[in-house]
Amino acid sequence: MIPYGRQLIDEEDIRSVIEVLRSDFITQGPKVREFEEKLARYCGAKYCVVFNSGTSALLGAYYACGISQGDEVITSPITFAATANMLFVLGARAVFVDVEPDTGNINAEMIKEAITERTKAIVPVHYAGHPAALEKVKRIADEYGLKVIEDACHALGAKYKNSKIGSCRYSDATVFSFHPVKHITTGEGGAVLTNSEEVYERLNLIRNHGINKGSFLYEPDGDWYYEVQSLGFNFRLTDIQASLGISQLRKLSHFVEERRQVASYYGERLKNNPLFELPVEKLYAFHSYHLYPVRLKNPFVEKKREIIRTFREMGIGVQVHYIPVYRHPLYRKHGYANVHLPNAEDFYRRVFTLPIFPSIREKELEFVVRVVNEQVERLAKSGGGKCGT
Repeated sequence: MIPYGRQLIDEEDIRSVIEVLRSDFITQGPKVREFEEKLARYCGAKYCVVFNSGTSALLGAYYACGISQGDEVITSPITFAATANMLFVLGARAVFVDVEPDTGNINAEMIKEAITERTKAIVPVHYAGHPAALEKVKRIADEYGLKVIEDACHALGAKYKNSKIGSCRYSDATVFSFHPVKHITTGEGGAVLTNSEEVYERLNLIRNHGINKGSFLYEPDGDWYYEVQSLGFNFRLTDIQASLGISQLRKLSHFVEERRQVASYYGERLKNNPLFELPVEKLYAFHSYHLYPVRLKNPFVEKKREIIRTFREMGIGVQVHYIPVYRHPLYRKHGYANVHLPNAEDFYRRVFTLPIFPSIREKELEFVVRVVNEQVERLAKSGGGKCGT
């Protein structure tokens, strides 16, 4: 089976992990800080705090930006559920705005009509690695006094115009994930980048049990003294994981370039296919292609289940990203049963993702293209629609 995505671990990565295992610190040691400094430098941000998952990083970013009980936060329904789930945890409410039909990103032109007196922040999701329209989002946020938190779990290595995603030029914080299918991996892991010292300090508190060891509210009892100053969790990344992240980060530019080469391969060989539409890259964007989402054309959309089943039976692990978040039972039970966003629904009806990752071989790509062409012929013969429809 050719998966839709997978990690690429080499001997350098393995050696870096072994070195930490033989050192004095396997957690809460120097490698975590080194990883944070190098990731912040790569993205062009002042501060970085790493977490044990992208999900905990989202929760940390929301908390650090002051989101709390009763707040409303505008975001996209075409995302992994964690984007909205972590708002739920804080007692806030996700307000879903419809998406652009071509990118799957939040439609910035529709954000204003979703703003109420309870709105605290906007969370644009850079779906598949294509940046959302950040300037428009930031302009609206400034007009209404809102925070902007980028869910960039798909978008490490991407750029909005000349700014790397993670620079926080247009936001208060940016969240990344280091799950194995992402651009770099630490096994599990995540990070929040920011240019705000206040947000940075709050991120450190929530990551480590709310503990402050430097700026005390009361007179210290001795040099062992520390204070739990707020609610916090054990969201720490280990030095083992951080060392792997440092090694992976050295290869990030190469990984992104390989993903873009795979996207170019598909683009050249599938641009005239009658089965589906290919991803776009808008003029303002440098796409990092975490995913390669294609959208079925009419009338093939009605055969989506059959098409996906056939791909998988042939050994191609296509996947669907994503079911609109408001459709999940958790959300239906909590006031979203009547939410229906037409572009998001249509995007979900049409979309599935082809394999894309740095170690994919040319013969595997040739096989994917051949199966696509065979599918077109088979569907045309079976009455699935005329080629070119």
